[in-house]
Amino acid sequence: MKQLPKILILGKLPPPYMGPAVATQILLNSSLKNHFQVLHLDTRINTSLTTMGKWSAGKIMKNIGNYVKLLRINLTRRPDLVLIPISQTTIGFLKDFAYILLCKLTGRKVLLQLRGSNFKNWLEQSSPVTGGLVKLSMKWSEGIIVLGNNLKYLFSDYFPDDRIFVIPNGGNFHFPAKQPGKGPVHFLFLSNLFDAKGIRDVVDATAILQRNGLAFHLDVAGSWLDENTKNYCLAQAEKNNLPITFYPSVSGDEKIKRFTEADVFIFTPRDPEGHPWVIVEAMAAGLPILATDQGAIKESVLEGENGLIVKVKDPADLAGKMEALARDSERIKSMGGKSLEYYKARFTEEKMVENYVRCFYRLIGKADHG
Repeated sequence: MKQLPKILILGKLPPPYMGPAVATQILLNSSLKNHFQVLHLDTRINTSLTTMGKWSAGKIMKNIGNYVKLLRINLTRRPDLVLIPISQTTIGFLKDFAYILLCKLTGRKVLLQLRGSNFKNWLEQSSPVTGGLVKLSMKWSEGIIVLGNNLKYLFSDYFPDDRIFVIPNGGNFHFPAKQPGKGPVHFLFLSNLFDAKGIRDVVDATAILQRNGLAFHLDVAGSWLDENTKNYCLAQAEKNNLPITFYPSVSGDEKIKRFTEADVFIFTPRDPEGHPWVIVEAMAAGLPILATDQGAIKESVLEGENGLIVKVKDPADLAGKMEALARDSERIKSMGGKSLEYYKARFTEEKMVENYVRCFYRLIGKADHG
């Protein structure tokens, strides 16, 4: 029996529950292990959202420890390929560069991955030194993974088209069948709660709908990351007596309940995104989606088919589209059915693993053992 190739995956695990950490967890628990010997280095240095962006001696030591662990794995386990997610901030990328350098020095093949879409914007504002390190990182790597076809342009200056791999997020999500809606339409917004995710715009849109006399309810679930945003949203809800219920961050059965009780999902980030997990979950739950055009979202939310694209930072546009769906129950049902159909066809865990397997074997130069 031939030995399976070794893949080393660098990545954070939850907590905290953020997109990249969830992605690593799903990948490690997937059927990828049927095709490869999957090794993992947990690069997490924060266990809470409140400590993110704050430096300490303990964090510095954790980073150094991670570099030592990578060196040990590369020298003793000798992985055929190392998957390294890269950051879109200067400090974050400098940490990632050290991982890439250690792989170069130990003769390991590197595959990069970007889980966002703000890379060019960040790089244009960075110093020439940072730009030089980026070029070196790309030169020392076999290719890069992005989350959508319309994100390939971010790396067209560094890699040929066939070394920019598109692998959207996919998950093994199961939700109860949707039941016919009873009473006012039920909207759901689920995310970490700060301005970049569009929570202010959602609250302002509900105020507009309230003035228009529409009967509806909105559930908001997530952790507040900014006190000013929290105070604004809660004050608006109280002052206008808005039909909003705020929940803390949800997972497991509680998350399933939130999705199952909803009729329409809302996710309207102001800033660049990758391919948000909540969009994949909303599709799996059979919900129509109202979303802004950020990152690869438009590759999952197809205008007029399984959802509607909303203008960025425009509560009036969001309110108008919320109202249009709320007054058309047949359209909600039709769009929700399309979401589930698209999820099963393109965004399951099985589809995601197939894409990774194809990519990994392409770069390590061996035929698929599976």
